[in-house]
Amino acid sequence: MKYLIGIDGGGTKTKCVITDFQLKPLFETTGGPSNFLIQGTDKVSETILGLIIKCVNNLQIQFSDVAAIVLGTTGGGRQNDAEDLEKAITHLAAHKKIPLNIFKVESDARIALEGAFSGKPGSILIAGTGSIMFGKDRKGNIHRVGGFGRFIGDEGSGFSIGQKGLRIVAKQFDGRGNKTLITDLLKEKFKIESPEKLINEIYRNNFDIASVAPLVIEAAEKGDKAAQFIIESETEELILHIESMRKKLKEKKIFVALIGSLITTDNYFSFLFREKVVQKFNDVVIKEPENPPEIGAVLMAKQLSSQ
Repeated sequence: MKYLIGIDGGGTKTKCVITDFQLKPLFETTGGPSNFLIQGTDKVSETILGLIIKCVNNLQIQFSDVAAIVLGTTGGGRQNDAEDLEKAITHLAAHKKIPLNIFKVESDARIALEGAFSGKPGSILIAGTGSIMFGKDRKGNIHRVGGFGRFIGDEGSGFSIGQKGLRIVAKQFDGRGNKTLITDLLKEKFKIESPEKLINEIYRNNFDIASVAPLVIEAAEKGDKAAQFIIESETEELILHIESMRKKLKEKKIFVALIGSLITTDNYFSFLFREKVVQKFNDVVIKEPENPPEIGAVLMAKQLSSQ
């Protein structure tokens, strides 16, 4: 009997599942973070190989019984980086005398897309720390919108919202802008109460800018005009993602699965965004993902094993 392994590599934890060829989960496990752009390929290789070993040992099978393994993780969408991680993991496996039949690194968004629609056509909009949209048409072609990163992209994301919120706070500190509730919330949660403290946190302490997004959303919900302006503009950015994907997919109706806490939890931002989707599109249907990303990785592993 042959098996498949799918791995969803995250910035805080990694999910791993081993299934049979009917995609029935037989064992699931989790490990530490696997963002190799931050953790490094050596450390992530140990994490990933450890999860694979756990799966094999739990089912009491041989490594050669695993037909294919797909890992989806941040940075996996860039071919050179993905190949570097693949080489690091296969090299470590060979060093430990562990045979891997097929091992492939993909982007976390790609496996999320496959999982959300069980390999069928559809699209996913991700809005968490960053933002990106992926779509798959009826011919199996993959289309992408956004995902240019925080320096030139990530519109409609936690980072973008947080960054705009902090800019408004900086202006208030200087007297260049009006008073905003975001400043009070920032002081309350992070003890940032002066220009010096703000600059120090951002440029010396690697402050998590996306962590300010919930404060901006809270301020907007409480009627803060500056915060509401940010939320209005950032939801419009996500609407632009959908408009662009509609043109790329060229379907009479497109299905969109939402991923990321900004648009999947009940908050001012997600309510406004969903309301705009309904108002602006009569051919867009928001749909719950059919499967988690790790099952999407399994689907891709199955496809690789049959090639």
